[in-house]
Amino acid sequence: MFVASVLLLASCSSKPPVSLVTPLPHGVKKPLPGHERQEEMRGVWLATVSRLDWPPVSSVNGVLSNSARISQQQQALTAKLDKLKSLGINTVFFQVKPDGTALWASKILPWSDMLTGKIGEDPGYDPLQFMIDESHKRGIKVHAWFNPYRISVNTKSSTVAELNRTLSLTPPSVFVLHRDWVRTSGDRYVLDPGIPEVRDWITSIVSEVVTNYQIDGVQFDDYFYTESPGLTLNDSQTYKTYGQGFSTKADWRRHNTQQLIAQVSHTIKQLKPDVEFGVSPAGVWRNRSHDAAGSDTRGAAAYDESYADTRRWVQEGLLDYIAPQIYWPFSRDAARYDVLAKWWADVVKPTNTRLYIGVALYKVGMPSKNEPDWMVSGGVPELKKQIDLNESLPQIGGTILFRENFLNEPQTQSAVNYIRSRWGS
Repeated sequence: MFVASVLLLASCSSKPPVSLVTPLPHGVKKPLPGHERQEEMRGVWLATVSRLDWPPVSSVNGVLSNSARISQQQQALTAKLDKLKSLGINTVFFQVKPDGTALWASKILPWSDMLTGKIGEDPGYDPLQFMIDESHKRGIKVHAWFNPYRISVNTKSSTVAELNRTLSLTPPSVFVLHRDWVRTSGDRYVLDPGIPEVRDWITSIVSEVVTNYQIDGVQFDDYFYTESPGLTLNDSQTYKTYGQGFSTKADWRRHNTQQLIAQVSHTIKQLKPDVEFGVSPAGVWRNRSHDAAGSDTRGAAAYDESYADTRRWVQEGLLDYIAPQIYWPFSRDAARYDVLAKWWADVVKPTNTRLYIGVALYKVGMPSKNEPDWMVSGGVPELKKQIDLNESLPQIGGTILFRENFLNEPQTQSAVNYIRSRWGS
């Protein structure tokens, strides 16, 4: 989810990509007669990668007994859910696959080291089942949030050693099981999205959760192809093997992402049609300077940077919802909140895809030279304007806050009180 938070909002001086305006595909579904608006989404993302929101770091420092660790983790989660309920939050997006490990009892992925400090070590309970049970008791829905391609958050020798140690486990890490699928992207190990078996493997992971757990939805975040300048994903050989028929590597990469989304979407609907499938991409699909159908923005675009044609997925009906991360204030000229929210509202208008907007709670109350609005009156006026706009446009079905632990930070308390007064019971 951090790609959107560090978008390069510079003017697009580089040569625009050759790709053309994506046409509205033939036979796109029109809205159903009397298509009723659902309950307003009031969501929050709860991140487990690097224990950002949960579990507590103190629970895995090796001091506690197993029973004390379990107790601390469960109590921390129920306390968070109690607070979410009091704030009127009705959906939690729980990160169940932060990397190449799982926060559920998986036969495909080893247990996450986020829980115990060691990859593959049984935490003594099933965090996903616990989250579902406790959330549903409180009337809160749970969407299982997956990072599809990430294996690790760094490439340190200690991380490699830990991944290699899983060879003796059942199941071992994909890092040792399918070393030929693994690439380095930026400062992390990832799976190569161009390999068909990789997409099948990711789909099988989603299938396992959808089949075995009473989740309300599945969400992918914005990490599809993730690269940083000078640290590009080396998929030249994969392109040589699978890229025939594509005029550019960029088009082939977008095709690969499209294939994954379509495959996962169809699989979920075959298994449990009521489980929603959504994606939370970077807020900018394309800039108008690159594509006449794009938004009047100058931000890093999902289509060109992550090779994700997010608009097309909406048009083709592959998603139940899309939740673009619009992490800028109304005054940020390069990517204005209102410009992007209205652009996305127009995209979903002729479709049955619901639109939720990801809002930057993590910026509220934080000093920023480029975005001083987050500091004005504790960030409340900016947050109010954003939620007001969301509620004023019929195509926008609600708001999702990034991310849960910022509800507990000193600098956000004015905004949290405002959310409670607006959404709380």
